Amino acid sequence: MKINNFKEIKPKIMYYGTPTLLLNTLNEDNTTNISPMSSSWALGDCIVLGVGLGGKAIENLQRHKECVINLPGPNLWENVENISSYTGTMNIPQGKKDIGFTYTKDKYKAAGLTAIPSKTVLPTRINECPIQIEAVVKNIRIPEYKGLFAIVETQVIHFHAEEALIKNGHYIDPAKWSPLIYNFRHYFELGKELGKTYRSET
Repeated sequence: MKINNFKEIKPKIMYYGTPTLLLNTLNEDNTTNISPMSSSWALGDCIVLGVGLGGKAIENLQRHKECVINLPGPNLWENVENISSYTGTMNIPQGKKDIGFTYTKDKYKAAGLTAIPSKTVLPTRINECPIQIEAVVKNIRIPEYKGLFAIVETQVIHFHAEEALIKNGHYIDPAKWSPLIYNFRHYFELGKELGKTYRSET
């Protein structure tokens, strides 16, 4: 067996290819804040989010424990990028100032996106995102060894999908759905299908 050549490196970031999401949370005045994120994983009806400290998203989640996890398709990468340097916090932490963050109140306008009502949670959903997940926060934990982010556990209560993506009643057709992938700070879409796991029901 040939052993490949490897070299240890120390990358500044470790976004090794995860779906981008737009996290909607509730502001104090009942408007909705939108936060682009790429740190999440799902298991059953639990979605775990990695949310940076010092921003509006975590501030809102600590005060009001509802959110909407919007999943954009590849065609929305520029909309996502349009708000990537904005924060909904007026008192911007110095660390965010140093890397160019500025304040804006209306993230919908800045991103060129449209709000639609949610079914039961107060934050609105994003009309242009093909998948929108209403959720409630069950637990927020800040790791002691690295006080830069919070681990937020949410439970899904409503899962909305564009009708064109739905197959056999309650499944997402993977041939029609392509998430926007954040890959070492570059945006990608999925390539061709390679196969499927034995547990696939589609």
